[in-house]
Amino acid sequence: MCSGKGTNFENILRTCNKHEVVLMIHNKKDCGAIKVAEKFGVPHCYIPHKDEERMIDLLKVWRVQLVVLAGYMRILSPNFINSFPERIINVHPSLLPKYKGIDAVKQALESGDDVTGCTVHIVTEELDSGRILLQGKVPIEKDDTEKTLTKRIQRSEYGILPMAINDFTL
Repeated sequence: MCSGKGTNFENILRTCNKHEVVLMIHNKKDCGAIKVAEKFGVPHCYIPHKDEERMIDLLKVWRVQLVVLAGYMRILSPNFINSFPERIINVHPSLLPKYKGIDAVKQALESGDDVTGCTVHIVTEELDSGRILLQGKVPIEKDDTEKTLTKRIQRSEYGILPMAINDFTL
């Protein structure tokens, strides 16, 4: 499931070899992930984030066994999460449990920490609190801006998200 440019999605398509990507759902009509899906021949569907029942139905029809939030910028309802228990994963730009929710990179910069990173975790009803599958550490450099640190964190995401997907047992 995507909302943005599709860089994590493309990385998944290029590097995950143990599971087949059967469908991409996007909640923005013009997100970059659409072009990625078309480039790789992956069926995709626009569904507004408020229409979660339609998403659930579609994922079940496609017999999706693992739901990956690859830049999907919405909080899922308990109903959605409970429809795929322990089978939804997300990548978050912090070393959870630190800096949950939005502005995680900004919070890390303002904290005075020497290191931050990213976390792949199981999605639960509590925001960014599910079981941690993998983490990637990224040093915070003294001249970092939110933009430069975000780019380095994203590069770490590109490494750990595919590993977590490939290691996931259904």
